[in-house]
Amino acid sequence: MLCARWLGGLGAGVAALRPGRAGRGGFAAGIRVRRVSTSWSPVGAAFNVKPQGRRLDLFGECRGLFGVPELSAPEGFYVAKEKALRKAELLVERACSTPPGPQTVLIFDELSDSLCRVADLADFVKIAHPEPAFREAAEEACRSIGTMVEKLNTNVELYQSLQKLLADKKLVDSLDPETRRVAELFMFDFEISGIHLDKEKRKRAVDLNVKILDLSSTFLMGTNFPNKIEKNLLPEHIRHNFVSDGDHIIIDGLHAEAPDDLLKCLEELLSNRDLLAKLVGYSTFSHRALQGTIAKNPETVMQFLEKLSDKLSERTIKDFEMIRRMKMKLNPQNSELMPWDPPYYSGVIRAERYNIEPSLYCPFFSLGACMEGLNILFSKLLGISFYAEQPAKGEVWCEDVRKLAVVHESEGLLGYIYCDFFQRADKPHQDCHFTIRGGRLKEDGEYQLPVVVLMLNLPHSSRNSPTLLTPGMMENLFHEMGHAMHSMLGRTRYQHVTGTRCPTDFAEVPSILMEYFANDYRVVNQFARHYQTGQALPKNMVSRLCESKKVCAAADMQLQVFYATLDQIYHGKHPLRRSTTDILKETQEKFYGLPYVPDTAWQLRFSHLVGYGAKYYSYLMSRAVASMVWKECFLRDPFNRAAGERYRREMLAHGGGKEPMLMVQGMLQKCPSVDDFVSALVSDLDLDFETFLMDSE
Repeated sequence: MLCARWLGGLGAGVAALRPGRAGRGGFAAGIRVRRVSTSWSPVGAAFNVKPQGRRLDLFGECRGLFGVPELSAPEGFYVAKEKALRKAELLVERACSTPPGPQTVLIFDELSDSLCRVADLADFVKIAHPEPAFREAAEEACRSIGTMVEKLNTNVELYQSLQKLLADKKLVDSLDPETRRVAELFMFDFEISGIHLDKEKRKRAVDLNVKILDLSSTFLMGTNFPNKIEKNLLPEHIRHNFVSDGDHIIIDGLHAEAPDDLLKCLEELLSNRDLLAKLVGYSTFSHRALQGTIAKNPETVMQFLEKLSDKLSERTIKDFEMIRRMKMKLNPQNSELMPWDPPYYSGVIRAERYNIEPSLYCPFFSLGACMEGLNILFSKLLGISFYAEQPAKGEVWCEDVRKLAVVHESEGLLGYIYCDFFQRADKPHQDCHFTIRGGRLKEDGEYQLPVVVLMLNLPHSSRNSPTLLTPGMMENLFHEMGHAMHSMLGRTRYQHVTGTRCPTDFAEVPSILMEYFANDYRVVNQFARHYQTGQALPKNMVSRLCESKKVCAAADMQLQVFYATLDQIYHGKHPLRRSTTDILKETQEKFYGLPYVPDTAWQLRFSHLVGYGAKYYSYLMSRAVASMVWKECFLRDPFNRAAGERYRREMLAHGGGKEPMLMVQGMLQKCPSVDDFVSALVSDLDLDFETFLMDSE
């Protein structure tokens, strides 16, 4: 019934979420644009100056978080939660008493929406609000809604009301494709909870789900658990790489040891996932997880990964040799290449060969300039503009949060993006996208506008300069804005499939596509200006940056293939033939190429096994699709309005309301094969001779 999850960049460590037909009229009453007299446009200026004081708000009425009146105080979560639960009970009665037909699907979607509107908002507040009282109240609301969702997923009468619809062939044939797909997705949600089983097996499925949640939480905590050791036990020349705590050093991430009980926790988690998948009718957990995705099944995923590995093989060997030479040059006494060496030494090679010191680029990438760049790009491609609004009193959780109205030139207001961009104490370090409210067509014919939050961790502006972004931060901003625009433009009838509420291997396509725009000089040239002099970022600096990303890129991609393959094997046929560590050793040597180091257990730091179980391949497949869309539709002209409109019509507009491969096919005008996906990824590794020509101008 409810699938609240958060979305960020998968390469960094992420997960997935959702939202938006536009309101009629121009850009309408209520949009108050803050104008600042600088050389920047209003939206650029809004992000290059500190928030203006809200003097009028001292006398204004407190609107509550995101404009929800109840949430002007933490206690309001109790009121909002109770209201949602009461409405849910009424909708359940209505669903069970309504004759089967399209109305059944509308009621189910309204039921999902009424719970998601509290749960999704609370899901964000419980991790991002600076005040403990708000976080605790949101946590409690999440628990209550979660309990209700568990009850609904095991409500036999509710399940039967949907089953009656889907069992009537004549009725099913009369449904439009989106309504039929949404009905089938709701049925899938029921069946993976085991509702179609007898009473005893259904109880077993519920128990397994609870156990899996507990094991997932324990494993996730363990993957991030640091070690504390005495400073004098660590060589002085490497101490600066770690956080100090008095006389101790905090060792985290891959450097930290992992306790034996974490190994047992992982094995239990994998085993219980397999038991649940078999109980509800799937041969493996991977088969269950991949239903409805672009890949569709684990056989296709493994074919994709094996073919990609074969194509990368020679390039990866060359990359490892280059990395080995660099290690020998810097560390001749210990030049054997270890599995953890490539990320560090490839960074050294990039810096040495291309002189891409981030501080040379930062002055050209002020936050205001980057936001202006996005505004220009979306205006040219899609006829969409951003307008900075002054939030009402109590509407935002921190005074540096900016509110953007997203407005189409003819359709009017499409939705709102709250930009929580700046570092603060206790804020999660993940860059990600949250859906606060999904878009849907309401019964009265009005469209419920989507509301999302983009969360980044940028430095604050200083007395002498605005917030300045490194090239990596700029690319992350473009990536996350790709998710936001998917949410704004996923104009579906049902919130259950709106925006980013779609299969994982499709959800990352719009965000990764934005990375291609962020690395194109024609796009960057529109906005990259020195914040003091106004000088444009030189072409050769952009070309150096782009080419530097191709250094050791085959080895980087090979590492992702290894991770994705390991994930598939762990979630494949059970019982596993050997321990998770033995499987790691075998898979690493076959799919990465560097020998396993005895007494290491990297899988115990692989936190993505929780959020992306059996779906870690999604980032590679999404990148392949994004690469094909870029080359086919935008490479010749990144501002092509016809291509932008086609992209909106064929891919963004459907959210998850259409089978993902049909959306890809509509965009590319062909049905891509596994070989096409592999070729797209491998061709991205080739040096761009056009860039070299540009560099020499």
